[in-house]
Amino acid sequence: MTKKYYLTTTAPYVNSAPHIGFALEIIQADVLARYHKMLGEDVFFNTGTDEHGKKIYEKAIEAGKDAQDYVDEYAAKFDNLKKALNLSYNSFWRSTNPEHIKAAQEMWHRVDAAGFIKKGIYKAKYCVGCELEKQDSELVDGKCPLHPNKEIELIEEENYFFKFSKLADKLIKHYEKFPDFVIPAHRQKEIRNFVEAGLNDFSVSRVKEKMPWGVPVPNDEKQVMYVWFDALTYYISALGWPENEKKFTEFWGTTEKPNAIQVAGKDNLRQQTAMWQAMLIAAGLPPSRQILIHGFINSNGQKMSKSLGNVIDPLEYVERYSTDALRYYLLAKVNPTEDSDFTKEKFEDAFNGELANGLGNLVSRIAKLAENSRFEFSNTDSLQKTSDEEWAKALEDYRFDIALQSIWLDISIVDQHMNHNTPWLEKDKSKLKDILQSEIDDLRKIAFRLRPFLPETAEKIEKQFKGPKIKSEAPLFPRLK
Repeated sequence: MTKKYYLTTTAPYVNSAPHIGFALEIIQADVLARYHKMLGEDVFFNTGTDEHGKKIYEKAIEAGKDAQDYVDEYAAKFDNLKKALNLSYNSFWRSTNPEHIKAAQEMWHRVDAAGFIKKGIYKAKYCVGCELEKQDSELVDGKCPLHPNKEIELIEEENYFFKFSKLADKLIKHYEKFPDFVIPAHRQKEIRNFVEAGLNDFSVSRVKEKMPWGVPVPNDEKQVMYVWFDALTYYISALGWPENEKKFTEFWGTTEKPNAIQVAGKDNLRQQTAMWQAMLIAAGLPPSRQILIHGFINSNGQKMSKSLGNVIDPLEYVERYSTDALRYYLLAKVNPTEDSDFTKEKFEDAFNGELANGLGNLVSRIAKLAENSRFEFSNTDSLQKTSDEEWAKALEDYRFDIALQSIWLDISIVDQHMNHNTPWLEKDKSKLKDILQSEIDDLRKIAFRLRPFLPETAEKIEKQFKGPKIKSEAPLFPRLK
């Protein structure tokens, strides 16, 4: 039976256009999906959009639009990333899908039936930007540090609560069972410390009269679900849960053997690794198997913000430099799990130094020599089955940067091989063909390992060097002037 691999990104809010941080997340996920397809696994790669909640409701009113029309417009912008970033996902799941709404209500039913929902008075300092309540210790000068331009709201109303506090022990057991549940390890320690410090029950509904844009609470027409309770269910509703139990079990896994891999930003740590896992446990469902947490992308050491004018639009970089150029920088130059810096200068240095002068120049040199030689070159299937332990281990460890470093080391080795053997000076045709065949074989191996990272570039190289005759073509990455 073919091994199943389930992978999902978070569901970004559709209150603004896609930003560079989400581009990082979905490209990381895409590399994993492509790699596991190369291993012959049956991959279910999910992404989509979170479309309910107060923040979106307010944005729709601000834009003078119906809420559904507003989210339809922005969801399309996120789905457009598939072409722009050359993504391989096979599920784009929206939280306004009727099937998702039914699943969210079924999740509510199960959690309620298990005794983990209660009614009470909700008093909180609330950040609409985060869609989360905040403790005084989390505020800076009375404001959320992640959304300093938004006023903290004071809320007092009757809501339903999730008995988060009753599930701390079961969460700790899950963390102990899977010491690598959260990657990197210090994030696992961080969330464990959070849970061990004591959990507070949190509100899972809002008064519909004040905030009508949400999933209706079953059996209470006056309340809608709190956006996080609704949105988190998207990870399993995308699999057809609860109707398609077979598909759900095959891809999501079981309590004894969970299978789901999630990718999320560090600002989602608490929601994904504690709140969501507690909801699953409360509903009698298997927790996730592993969650990869990535850091933030800063610009010149500063957090990106519209007011500072340093926000990076991933689509602008795709249009100007190419999809694979952006994918390369985000995978090779951004730490997979920690905060990293992104500037135009650093990006262009990497483009010229490693893409244009490194890979691109090597491909052009070998192609030109092969074309001028007029030889016919062999292309065996065995090259496509090559294995590289360092490359594979780096991918298994989510070290996209190290995997690419190993590929670029081989690019350097092939370049040195050319300089040492000087095929452009070789007069012996037999020796010349052997030299070029060796370099072409190495280039094909490089292209094979590039497939998950730079799929378009890998395909171009494989097509160009398929043989038997090889011709030179336009540079893969024309040098920037």
